[in-house]
Amino acid sequence: MIINSIGVVDTATQRPCTHFDERPQGDEISLLVLHNISLPAGQFATPFVDDLFMGCIDCQAHPSFTDLKGVRVSAHCFIKRCGEIVQYVPFSKRAWHAGQSEFLGRSQCNDFSIGIELEGTDTTAYTQNQYNALQSLTKALINKYPAITRSRIVGHCHIAPGRKTDPGESFDWNHYFAAL
Repeated sequence: MIINSIGVVDTATQRPCTHFDERPQGDEISLLVLHNISLPAGQFATPFVDDLFMGCIDCQAHPSFTDLKGVRVSAHCFIKRCGEIVQYVPFSKRAWHAGQSEFLGRSQCNDFSIGIELEGTDTTAYTQNQYNALQSLTKALINKYPAITRSRIVGHCHIAPGRKTDPGESFDWNHYFAAL
């Protein structure tokens, strides 16, 4: 797996979205944030996560989508349960994944982080294919952005405690870190 000079992964399916902007000048990419998402909640292999990140979700397609009307969010990458990596935003750009957040006293984590979404829920075990893809991607990210160290790989729950819980209790941090 190779990440080019603008932060595009050679093996990822590319789905460029418009939900990103420029990172602040001089900000070094130094944090990796892991998330989970499924739409509707607990349902996998639907088109709705892609629709959300691409800005074209039909908010009438499911009753739980009403809160998504007008929401503009993105992740750098989304890892499906089969292990396929979909990239929405080049790593050199600021994706809108962390929201109100803080890491080691610094707010606005989107400015200096990469956001990876795993298709899943807090309580559903992730697949081995997802761990394999995430571990390969993480190794490539650490190689490209050496300021991302093990201590700077966190869950959304760690940078937005009380507001977010993902990647959840089902994420096996020891298994993930063991392969890095």
